[in-house]
Amino acid sequence: MIITRRDLFAAAPFVRVAAGQNAPSVPVRDEPVRLLTSDKRLLSGFEWARNQALAFAFEGDPVGPWYEAALPGREAFCMRDVSHQAAGAHALGLSRHTRNMLHWFARSISESRDWCGYWEIDRYGRPAAVDYSNDAAFWYNLPANFDVLDCCYRMYLLTGDLAYVNDPAFLNFYDRTVNDYVERWSLDLPRIMKRERIMNTRGPSDPPSRFQRARGIPGYDEGRPDFVLGADLLASQYAAYRSYAAIQDVRGDERLSRLFRERAEAVSKLVNEQWWDAGKQSFRGFLSGAHVLDGQADYSLLYWGVAEPGPKSRAAVDCLLRKIKERPSGQIELQSHHAEILYRYGEPEVAYEQMLDLCRPDRQRRDYPEVSYSVVGAIISGLMGLTVDRSVRTCSGLGRATEWAEVIGYRLRANTLSLRHDGRMRTVLRNQSGPSMQWRAAFPGAHKTLKVNGEVRPSRVENATGLGEQSCVVTTVAPGNAVTVAVPGAG
Repeated sequence: MIITRRDLFAAAPFVRVAAGQNAPSVPVRDEPVRLLTSDKRLLSGFEWARNQALAFAFEGDPVGPWYEAALPGREAFCMRDVSHQAAGAHALGLSRHTRNMLHWFARSISESRDWCGYWEIDRYGRPAAVDYSNDAAFWYNLPANFDVLDCCYRMYLLTGDLAYVNDPAFLNFYDRTVNDYVERWSLDLPRIMKRERIMNTRGPSDPPSRFQRARGIPGYDEGRPDFVLGADLLASQYAAYRSYAAIQDVRGDERLSRLFRERAEAVSKLVNEQWWDAGKQSFRGFLSGAHVLDGQADYSLLYWGVAEPGPKSRAAVDCLLRKIKERPSGQIELQSHHAEILYRYGEPEVAYEQMLDLCRPDRQRRDYPEVSYSVVGAIISGLMGLTVDRSVRTCSGLGRATEWAEVIGYRLRANTLSLRHDGRMRTVLRNQSGPSMQWRAAFPGAHKTLKVNGEVRPSRVENATGLGEQSCVVTTVAPGNAVTVAVPGAG
């Protein structure tokens, strides 16, 4: 069953909508990526996720093109959810929607809100009433600015859209986030471990107010009553600094790029030294109200890549695997991140099961929009191992259940491509349209040579973060052409 926005609205009478404003929007049906595979279970899960995600996409509203990215029924999009759903949305042809929503967040940043934006925006372009009363009273999780900044750079990599590096609203958001926002909320390293829990209150103190403690939650954990800093806030800050530095690279500002790479490394050092519990071989999760490190970090240190490669990141992966074993069907927002992370860190079998567990018809709360978008995103970046930096990069994540899989019609910058894996030994990339593109084809293990369209070529063996040794070759795929790369003996 596919849940529509009309269904969600009917099931959520708590949503307050002004009279005359509940007319249905026009669903968007841009051409999405397609999947072909020998794996019927995978195909069924993908088709449900694709159709469900597209049922959440709209245009024709005052806010412009958008998709659901919040609690079902709110008819709104949230900073955290959009940042996570964006990769799946891109695969479904919704990059214009993502850019529009990110632009709304960027434009909403304001000194009167201490350089916070609007945590959640509805389809009329208003801050969602459930999370906002006025600039002195609103809900806000502090990783949000960092999360959105990092997402903007990731979308630039996928789309090549120069708005992300040139538009004044985006540039103002980036600059304010890494400077004014950090200063206002005591997130600079000299102060971050000494910061206070309640900061920047406006107007008379009102402890009973639900917004008194929610205006600046120092992490995405909304259930913890008393902490001053979450590991996820540091992880998102690390990612934002790295992305800001990369944006400055694109813009040709070497000084700012170098400065924020150094700041990112300083955050990494703080996490990997002070937040690492050598006795328990795990990362601590939060800094308590008494300024004592406690608890155990969740997936966030892996998701944003701040955990040091090697034994520390491996320990974080093992910690996640233990939690999954104890509770295979976990809290839905958290579990929606698991597959992407586990594919990235070399656990394709568990990643596959976590991903398809989200798709099963009886899965509680699978109608949460983040679920369907994250499944599509994990199939592309994880199972198909399709990523991009200066070149297209692939490494098959197919497991035992999937003999072969192929995605068709994936848009990447100025190109449209198809990608097929036969197990983890043979890959075909077709440049369906667009200019010539550089392709880095990788395979697990150490192989002295790889075969490119049947021709034996020397390969480069690298140690990929979390994945061990990989053998890769770089080749060019001309417009309209297909190139096959295989491990010798793969056939």
